[in-house]
Amino acid sequence: MCNSINADSELGMRDNVCMLALGAPSLQKRISKLNYDLIEECKTCTEDSILSKTLRQKLELHSRQTRREIVKKVRNGCAPLFIACKRGCVPIAEYLITVCEADIEQRGLYEVPADRTYHFVTPLWCAVVSGQLPIVKYLIRVGCDINATSDSGSTPVRSACFMTHVEIVHYLVENGADIKKPNSNGGTCLINSVQSTELCLYLIQKGADVNAKDVQEKTALHYAIQEHRLETTKLLLEHGANPYAKSRYGDDALRTACLKGAHQIFDYLKTHLTYSAERLAESHELIGSTFLDEHNESRVAILHWRLAHHIRASHSPYIEKRPKVPLRHAYNNAVEFTTLEELDNIHADMDAMRIQSLLICERILGTAHKDMLFRLTFRGASYADSLQLQRCIDLWRLLLEIRVEHSSILHFDTCFAAQALVRLMLDLYDRASRNNNSNNQPTSAQSRRNNEPDFIEKESLPLFNDIHAVFKLLTGPINEAHDLLQIRPVFRKQQENFDRMLKCIAHLIYLLNSTARTEEQKKFQFCAVRDLVKLNVRSACTSDTLLHLCVSRLNVIKSGYLSDENNASIVFPNSEVIKLLLDCGMDVNAKNEAKSTPLHVAAQPYNFNNDIILLLLDNGADLDQPNKSDERPFNLIASNPTNTVHLLNYVTLKCLAATVLSKYKIPYKNEIPKVLEAFVEQHEP
Repeated sequence: MCNSINADSELGMRDNVCMLALGAPSLQKRISKLNYDLIEECKTCTEDSILSKTLRQKLELHSRQTRREIVKKVRNGCAPLFIACKRGCVPIAEYLITVCEADIEQRGLYEVPADRTYHFVTPLWCAVVSGQLPIVKYLIRVGCDINATSDSGSTPVRSACFMTHVEIVHYLVENGADIKKPNSNGGTCLINSVQSTELCLYLIQKGADVNAKDVQEKTALHYAIQEHRLETTKLLLEHGANPYAKSRYGDDALRTACLKGAHQIFDYLKTHLTYSAERLAESHELIGSTFLDEHNESRVAILHWRLAHHIRASHSPYIEKRPKVPLRHAYNNAVEFTTLEELDNIHADMDAMRIQSLLICERILGTAHKDMLFRLTFRGASYADSLQLQRCIDLWRLLLEIRVEHSSILHFDTCFAAQALVRLMLDLYDRASRNNNSNNQPTSAQSRRNNEPDFIEKESLPLFNDIHAVFKLLTGPINEAHDLLQIRPVFRKQQENFDRMLKCIAHLIYLLNSTARTEEQKKFQFCAVRDLVKLNVRSACTSDTLLHLCVSRLNVIKSGYLSDENNASIVFPNSEVIKLLLDCGMDVNAKNEAKSTPLHVAAQPYNFNNDIILLLLDNGADLDQPNKSDERPFNLIASNPTNTVHLLNYVTLKCLAATVLSKYKIPYKNEIPKVLEAFVEQHEP
């Protein structure tokens, strides 16, 4: 041992001599070069590979401290030991740990092939997921933390279950791995193992809780049914799984089978468990809807709906369908069938069949269930694909009403639904406007859509009442949402969702202004916009007012529900909307976070429009107020080659005096009236 210590001391002195002779940067370059070479060899190693003799000699020339530094450096998020463990190379891993003293817990980035996600994990976790049993055994032997979690809270044994590495699971459990420890979402080893009956049985025999729930309150049984795993379902039920346990959305085993179309499991549950006649009838109705909506199997849907009717009719009195779904305009005021004759009448009408499916799902699941919302979304998108845009608007308006009722407008799903609906209304209005163009001249929007039909039905015009209703729906809670964003901590995603909502509202103002025809409609429009202006709501990220948004070409709406995202309608800057906002009392000189007024934004080259510049100036926009970058609208407008505005007509002596005071830092506090002090402050950089 003394000889080893002396050798390391000599190597340390040699490093110090090198640092003095060559300078510290040269040693760092050598360390980086050795790390690079080491990683390259690790990347190509196999299970039995060893490091090249040349590389080992170079590494062993350095002191222990320097070797530790070499193997600690990472490239693309991974250190050499991490890569060796991923490749399953025990000899190289052993060399790095024993000779170079690599940190056995140093984390790296690992891409899981199954779901293409990245995780920040230990070498042991990496080796487990890679299915490298020999390196797993070695790492456990040298003392790795067997229960160290990933960035998502998943232990190595849980991840091994997900990958169905049965031998590795056995080895980890036999060496003390905790099979009851869930990840951050509550997912357990058993939940991760439903694809393998062998693995599930082993875990249950080792004490896994068969009824443990995750954050969605789902058990392993729910997941087995979701994946259509009949044998796993049988095994879990035989070992005490509760088939009546409900998830967060109220789904037990039978309902899950219906929603996922798992017909074999559905038949097994009906045969081996006890359910009321009403519950069986509802289940046949629901699985019939699933086959219709998910697989387009109208014949199977009719079969299940007939069976449900027979179950209801076989009891005295007839088992009524409860609760009653209210008449909805979005469903064309349709009602559910109650007789076989009514069912036969809609058999050949696919649209009527799909409406029946929505009625069934709403009755059984309720409006807030995620599957119900998904079906509304998908059905609306189908109407949009077939250019039945008003039908899509009706369904998506109902979807948005449900989202707003059950979630905040700061929620991503609510924002997503609002964007899709407003974008659809914009497209519908755009098409209708082009259709009504008597000169048949293509507009800029038309030139972007070469494969759309020229003829649009008159009924396709977006209704003012629809637009006004959506406007009221989004602006009703806007002030409350704005206040919530003032509470710390503030979440960036919620801020972004709020700003998207504000853009939707700006576009709805454009649509209101464009579709208001009667005096009553114009009055509704004016009052609605005026009430919104009074709230002085601003964007969360940049503190823009609606006026800032409406003078900017960057104010566009995109929707993940609709295709052709690159061709989203561009309606701003829009002089009519700007005039409406100014008439409703919007402050023309309001400043955003960058201290830019709407005139600053309008004067940018990509937004520049002489008519809009004139409109703002005529309504009192100040030419000389600087923003944080000390840009003044006067200079931006004057330097634009397309400008035709005579700016001197809008320069006042008051502005000139304030500019001179601020430019030359002339003291003015308590020298001029207080009302003018604030005016001068606005002109200071």
